[in-house]
Amino acid sequence: VQLQASGGGLAQAGGSLRLSCAASGRTYGMAWFRQAPGKEREFLAGITWSDDSTKYADSVKGRFTISRDNAKNTVWLQMNSLKPEDTAVYYCAGRRINSVPILAAQYSYWGQGTLVTVSS
Repeated sequence: VQLQASGGGLAQAGGSLRLSCAASGRTYGMAWFRQAPGKEREFLAGITWSDDSTKYADSVKGRFTISRDNAKNTVWLQMNSLKPEDTAVYYCAGRRINSVPILAAQYSYWGQGTLVTVSS
């Protein structure tokens, strides 16, 4: 399965961006991570395939929303109230198990990353 992430770009603080991740085949647990320079890859949000159960990191809860369309094998991350500290490369990830762990090593499939820059 190949994942293609898109939608990154430049936003002002307080603004919004919507990221998309298109999968070439079915994946079950899907998630978004990000990695800022000099930092570890950080789990942001995840969504399961069967019941759309979601999980969020405290750093984005209430600001970011993950959603998916199983028929289109696509996952989105709606990002609102953006902050300069949200600046990072954002990655979508998938796995064949219907759960969304926070550890990056437990995902088998990764998109190429899309850069999000938030200016103050």
